[in-house]
Amino acid sequence: MTSKELLAQHDVLVESDNEWQQQARFLQALWRESHDLPVGLHRGSPLGSRLAMPYAKDTLATFMTESVRDVVRAEVLDVSKSAGKMYEEPRVYDNLLTSQALCFNLFGELQRDLGLASRAVGGVLGEPTLEVTAIDFEYSPGRSDSRFTADKTAFDVFVVYTSGAARGFLGIEVKYAEDLSEAPARHRARYEELADAMGCFVPERLPQLRRQPLEQFWRNHLLAGSLIHDHASGFREGSFVVLHPERNTVVQRAAELYRGCLRDQATFKTWTLESVLDAIVGAGGGPWVQPLRQRYLG
Repeated sequence: MTSKELLAQHDVLVESDNEWQQQARFLQALWRESHDLPVGLHRGSPLGSRLAMPYAKDTLATFMTESVRDVVRAEVLDVSKSAGKMYEEPRVYDNLLTSQALCFNLFGELQRDLGLASRAVGGVLGEPTLEVTAIDFEYSPGRSDSRFTADKTAFDVFVVYTSGAARGFLGIEVKYAEDLSEAPARHRARYEELADAMGCFVPERLPQLRRQPLEQFWRNHLLAGSLIHDHASGFREGSFVVLHPERNTVVQRAAELYRGCLRDQATFKTWTLESVLDAIVGAGGGPWVQPLRQRYLG
């Protein structure tokens, strides 16, 4: 555990942080300092895990390569492409802990090199012939559309692939420093309809799935199920994936608890950030991988 004195020295002593949040916030402060980036403020005081605005947006400094910054310009700053998507501003630019920035730093290079993406994702899944055909961010097949979850649930990252004759997808929820304490969304009858149609949930566990820390996982999983069951989508298979660092034990335990609510686990996967980075390295990932690992994992 990082000492309070050291955390205070780097302006990242936040009393409400759990142990992993302390470590993650400290890592982000060290990364910012090593790149001589201006510190941002929280309630008028410096916060080492935050960049100064408007500098953060003007420079896209939290995004780690020029290729990733190009992806962000195309996906976030282009108002036609980002319309309807829920990028949190200024958080996506200035909060070094945010998982939205991690999504771009981890998958942005893969979006620009689908061959590398195919080898890496195929390596994680143990499917060497898999071919990634597209990667999208903050993706929903139809926000508030009754064909799906009838709400604004979206995947952080959406990977489309072909495997043999099948077209499939991975709807990925990325959690970095989150503790899953946010309030659950308003419950909708559509959730129960989808849960019944999917048939993969233990019926007695449905009340547990409606509450945190599982409710967001459930909505994402239902969105994946609705997409599989929508014949117009063209997908023959798909999975919901929770991706998190090994040391975020809050998310790890929640994912294990969620798995215990399933009687069929075929459409639910958990990946660690470490395993994905290892797969990218094994697939021939470039020099951007190690700095990303160092920043987010130490």
